[in-house]
Formats: sequence, structure tokens, C-alpha cells
Amino acid sequence: MVKRKSAKPSGHKELADYLLGKINDRSAKIGIIGMGYVGLPLAIEFAKAGYPVVGFDIDQKKIDCINSGKAYIKHIPSEKMKILAGNKKCSATTNFSKISDVDCIIICVPTPLTQHREPDMKYIEITVEVIAKYLQRGQMVVLESTTYPGTTREVVQPPLEASGLKAGKDFFLAYSPEREDPGNKSFSTGNIPKVVGGLSANCRKIACEMYNSVVSGTTPVSSPDTAEATKLLENIFRSVNIALVNEMKVVFDRMGIDVWEVIKAASTKPFGYMPFYPGPGLGGHCIPIDPFYLTWKAREFDCATRFIELAGEINTSMPEYVIHKLSEALNGAKKSLNGSKVLLLGIAYKKDVDDDRESPSLRLIELMKNVGVNVDYHDPHVPMLKKSRKYNYALKSIKLTPENVRKYDAVLIATAHTDVDYKMLGANASIIIDTRDAMRAQGRTKAKVVMA
Repeated sequence: MVKRKSAKPSGHKELADYLLGKINDRSAKIGIIGMGYVGLPLAIEFAKAGYPVVGFDIDQKKIDCINSGKAYIKHIPSEKMKILAGNKKCSATTNFSKISDVDCIIICVPTPLTQHREPDMKYIEITVEVIAKYLQRGQMVVLESTTYPGTTREVVQPPLEASGLKAGKDFFLAYSPEREDPGNKSFSTGNIPKVVGGLSANCRKIACEMYNSVVSGTTPVSSPDTAEATKLLENIFRSVNIALVNEMKVVFDRMGIDVWEVIKAASTKPFGYMPFYPGPGLGGHCIPIDPFYLTWKAREFDCATRFIELAGEINTSMPEYVIHKLSEALNGAKKSLNGSKVLLLGIAYKKDVDDDRESPSLRLIELMKNVGVNVDYHDPHVPMLKKSRKYNYALKSIKLTPENVRKYDAVLIATAHTDVDYKMLGANASIIIDTRDAMRAQGRTKAKVVMA
């Protein structure tokens, strides 16, 4: 353990009051590990509130961008990056030994699934091992990564206590799930309330005080386990309802009923209904992954999670349904999938962002390539496809021009970005497979539009 020169109170209560005092006068140094879609906007909010901030990441490119004020996430422009770069109290580094110099450590690292759809905890485990090397008395450690109930106590606490310091006594430990929604123009880090669960009353109090200074409010809960479960419920709620409407899409299509018209009509009910919308599958780092964290943990307690697993089956099957609709449309034009040219419109998992994590478009490309389709894509926010944990496509976004569109046997709309000329698309495409209801506003078009 690295020793610090500054003296701190010896008693537990005095130690808590000491850190609370530093939080209240904004002198507490905030260290954020993982400068991605969660950690970066959080660092900006703490900097705006007047705190000294240190961002930690293993990616030197991100560190260089932060220190120079250069944007690397689409919805976080250079103007916001300059809040960090132009502040002498803020910096970013790959040198994790500087953890010993901060007062509050916030963990914002990925929590993916293994190939067997079980929690992959290696990023949390590696991060906690590093923190343990530099952990100091009086520091606050908060986990924000989405995970299963019990992670803070079972995965984070023991390695930290192996340093010789005790959680709730010598250092403070809490869990507060991230609630980021990239590209949401109404809600961002600063105006989204935070749920906070501490290992002890003082742990919870300190974490709440810290977050209350940068977000619109906090909801304290009885334990880290409860806070972890809260995040899973939020995302499982969405997963199950999206699965429901995806299943309705398939059923109503067989009946000749427009599911989008049904949703619009149902949305006029002022109570007891909340609209969810179908699509080509689930994307992003939360909804396709998080529900399986609970199904995995539930097996430890001999509990079945049938709703969650069924929702997962429906949502993961949607790309196959879309390719089936594409095949039908091409057959109607006396063409086959094998050898056809298809333009995929949209790689990002949601409109107007550059985030392609777990995007169903990547699965659509895989399915099309497997049956001999020649695939290109256009996405104004994703200029080229980068290697992911599962896919490695050497593709670049093509320009969306009338001449280019006419070269393809079909256009498959997977993401409905707002800055796409859908009128031009309708006038020049032969067939459009529309998974997002993007063509409705265009009225009559030259292209045959197939809802999928």
C-alpha cells in the first residue's frame, strides 16, 4: 500500500467528517476510472462543479484527447471537453499509481458477457486489484458499472480489504449505477437522479453528498445489493417490453396489421400504457446484456427467470426475422439473397449517436455475409467499423447519393438517423426494408417499402 504524506483523523467518524468536509468545499479530488460513455460525462460534471478531477484509462488515445480538449465521443463535443482540458485542476492519465492521490474513486469500466452469456467480471476485478495497491485511509470507492446484486460485497470489497484496510471503517465503499442515455437531448448526467447504496450509513452518506453536488438528486437505498438490483430492474423492464412489442410486430404482420399504427393509437391512452417500439434487435451496452446478469445470479438461489430469458430469446431472434423479410422481398423481385447487393443504413445501435456497441446491425451483416450477400453500409456517425469482441469487418461508410443507392438490390434501414435524406432514398432505391418506420413520412415512393 502506498503511504500518503497528509495526516488524517484516526477515528472512523472523524475520518468520515474529514472527507465530507472536503466534498462540501469542493477540495476533494475525484478520480474516475474508465473514460468512456459513462466516465467522461461524469468527469465533466465534477469539473463543472469545481472539483479537481483525474481521469484514468488504459487507452492513451483517450487520455491525449482529454488533455488536449479533443472530442472522441459524438454527443460530447469539443466545447464540453475543454471544461476538462482548460482546467488546471483536471487531468487524465494512464498512470494508475496516482490513485493514491485522490479522495474519491469512481469505477466506470465495462461489464460484458462471456461467450456463454455469463457475467464477464474481468474488467472490474483487474481495476479493483489496481486500486487495492494504492488504496489509502479515508478514500471513497464507488462502483458504477452495471452488474449483478452482490458484486460490491463479493467482488470489490474483499480485494480492497486485502490491503489491510477495512471497508466502512478505514475506507468507504458504495454502489451507484450509471444512468447514461447517449444522445438523449432531454436528460444527461447532470439532471438524472442517482440511486446510491452504501456498505454502511457513513458510506451511503458520503456517496450521496458527493453525487448531490453534481446531479439533480440522489435516492439512498439500504445496501449496495439493492442499488445493483435497481439498475437491473430498470433495464429488464425495457428489455421485456421491447420483446413484447417485437413479438407483436411479427404477429400483426401475419395479420396484415401495421404495428406502428397500433402503437400510435394505443399511446393516446393517458394512463396504464407506455409506448415501446420494435426494431431489428437490441443494441447498446445495457439492455442486451444486463438482464443476463440477473438470470445468472438467480441460478445461485434456484430461481427461474422465465420472463427475462424469453425476452432475450425474442430480442436476439429479430435479426433473423429481418433477413427473412429481406429474402421475401428479393424473391418477389425474382432475386435471391446469394449474390444480391444490399446497403445497410445505420450501424449505431440508436439514432444520432456513434455508439455501435452490441448493435444488431453487426449481426445483420454477419447473417447476410453468411448467405452470400454483398453488404455495404452508410452511417453518418460511424465512418468505419472497428474491431469488436465478436466482429471484425473491414468496411467503411459509403456516401449516400442517388447514384450509389441505385446500385443496390435493396436498402435495409436498421437505424433511423435524422440527418438522412429519406425522400431521396425512396426515389432511388428499388426495395427498402424498413425496421424503424423511417419511410412513413415520405408517402408514395418509387421503392417498394417492406416493414420488418
